[in-house]
Amino acid sequence: MSDTDIPEKITDPADALAAVVALRRLADLVEDAAVEQAMRAGWGWPRVAEALGVTRQAVHKKHFQRLSAAGVALRRR
Repeated sequence: MSDTDIPEKITDPADALAAVVALRRLADLVEDAAVEQAMRAGWGWPRVAEALGVTRQAVHKKHFQRLSAAGVALRRR
């Protein structure tokens, strides 16, 4: 099976797409938890961004408001 093949057991496109949605939601939850854990451990935005393979601005835009509301002490540049 190649990286782009859908497992043979998922034959209905609706099931395959529902699985994609579920995986995206799970990935978002895991990312949120991991970013919060990293920031609570003292990581800065650049280090988190590098670990995620995105820019510092992208990770800041996505997570800053939620982390601030959760009371996470965020490092300033």
